[in-house]
Parts: sequence; structure tokens; C-alpha cells
Amino acid sequence: MAGHSKWANIKHRKGAQDKKRAKIFTRILKEIHIAVKEGHDPSPDTNPRLRLAVQNAKGANIPDSENYENVNYEGYLPNGVAVFIEASTDNIQRTVANVRSIFNKAGGSLGTNGSLEFIFDHKGIFALNRENLGERNREELELQLIEGGAEEVEKTDELWIITTAFEDFGPFQQQLEQLELEAQSSELERIPSSTVKLDAPEALKILKAIDRFEEDDDVQNVFHTLEMTDELEAALDDEDS
Repeated sequence: MAGHSKWANIKHRKGAQDKKRAKIFTRILKEIHIAVKEGHDPSPDTNPRLRLAVQNAKGANIPDSENYENVNYEGYLPNGVAVFIEASTDNIQRTVANVRSIFNKAGGSLGTNGSLEFIFDHKGIFALNRENLGERNREELELQLIEGGAEEVEKTDELWIITTAFEDFGPFQQQLEQLELEAQSSELERIPSSTVKLDAPEALKILKAIDRFEEDDDVQNVFHTLEMTDELEAALDDEDS
């Protein structure tokens, strides 16, 4: 998949989530609980996922935790667009019913767990602002990033977008700290190995369904194989204007 499409997909997902800030407390709470539960480690110093959740929670007034469970859902929307959903819930029956309903109303179908594992690669994605790189030698810095676990360094006008293996997510965070670099964003993403390119009208229908998934309080992240083309981005801009 083209680098532009990969980063454009991620940007769209983040943009959609940014419009739903009312959910941020619930999501941070769930992420902290899951990070401790899955990592069996209550210390942010040695639990990278918990450290990230605590960083996101700085300055927020977080309510008490509940017993949430991490669950994934996989399925297809029309035109063969694959969707991978990460959720945290205290009521699996409620969550699966909501997810299935959104698939059905959009003309898609909920699949079995594991059916899309071969389509999505679990990766760490870090975005570094070029302005924050300072006067460093760019070639030397790129080599240091590769030594720290970077599999790919994609350069745009404003950002360096670095991809790491899932298991290198924590060590790469530590490498950035040693280099005294702060990521603009750092996320565990599911990157599709291939994408589906649709005309803007059909693609917008898919994005509306994806937005409905993201609006569900139990849903943490939504990954998909719809390609964010220039035509689609222009259509989204027209809708927002």
C-alpha cells in the first residue's frame, strides 16, 4: 500500500476521533485498566502501554475504574472493505449487538474472530514533527532510529512517520527518550496489507458506517482497508466546509 494512503487512513481515523472528545475520559480510563491487566505490571516505567495511557491522561480528572474487557471484532462493509474493531467493554453482549447492528445497517456483515488477521499487520506508528528535529544530521538520526527499531521512515513536508514492529513499540519509545525526541503522536495501529479504492460517493457511505462504529462508547479504535484517495479527501473537505 502506498505510504500516502497508509498515513491518510490514520489521519482520517484520528480526525474522526478528535470530533468526539466527549468520550475521552471513558477511553483513557479503559486503556489504563487494560494496560495494567494485560501487562500484569502496574508501573508506567516498565509497562509501555500503561505509560502511554498515563501520558494521555495527564491533566484529566479520571473517574474510578470498572471491570472492562478487551475484545476485537472483524467484518466486511460493502465493496469488500475490511474492518477491524478494537473495543473495551463491561458488557460483551451489548457491544457485539451494537457492532453487528452497524454492520447490518450498512449492508455489511460481522465475521468470526481471526478472519482478518492476515489482512492487518499490528504496528507501532510514531509521528515526529520535522521542526522538532533541530539541527541534527538527518542521515545519522535516521540510522539511530533504525537501530532503535524503525522498520520504515516516511517523510512528509511536516512529519517523519516511523513504523515499528508491534514488539518494538516500547523499546522505540525508550530510544526516542534517549535521543531527547518527543513524538507528536505514538499509537499501536493495524495497517492493512492492501486497500480498496472506491469512487468518492461510495467511499463516503463506507466512512459514515466507520463513523458510527467510532461513535459507540465501547469502541476504542477502528481500522479499515478503504483507501483515502485525493478525491475522497477533497469530498470530505467539501462536506466539512
